[in-house]
Amino acid sequence: YYSLLAVSRNSSPAQIKTAYHRALLIFHPDKHKSTSTSVDVTSIKEAYATLADPYARSTYDLKLQERPGSKGPRPAQVVSLEDFEEDTAGTAWRHNCRCGGFYEIIEEDLERGKHIVGCGSCSEVVWVGYELVQEVGADGS
Repeated sequence: YYSLLAVSRNSSPAQIKTAYHRALLIFHPDKHKSTSTSVDVTSIKEAYATLADPYARSTYDLKLQERPGSKGPRPAQVVSLEDFEEDTAGTAWRHNCRCGGFYEIIEEDLERGKHIVGCGSCSEVVWVGYELVQEVGADGS
């Protein structure tokens, strides 16, 4: 459903509603007489109904995670953490996405060793390259 409406998994309800209206305009048979359209308006409505309802959306998300053969998102590119812009507090880093949105990784993600980061505006993901640094104690260990 996310790809049908062209939204990311962390899209807000308002973004989903906007994408739903956009998809209806693009694929509605009264708007376009082309019979080559492979998207059914009923599917678009079903996608919106599922993603607009918080309970239905969480159930759908769980099913996506449990799907056999699902190995997670495939990163579009590898981006060094050095290419990210650090926020003023030094606890988050952002990198622009080609869609106009951005990728954000926070300090806690770095500490957990998280490398896959999704764009906040589209479904694109990148692999963030960095090395974890072990803190050395006062006694040298």
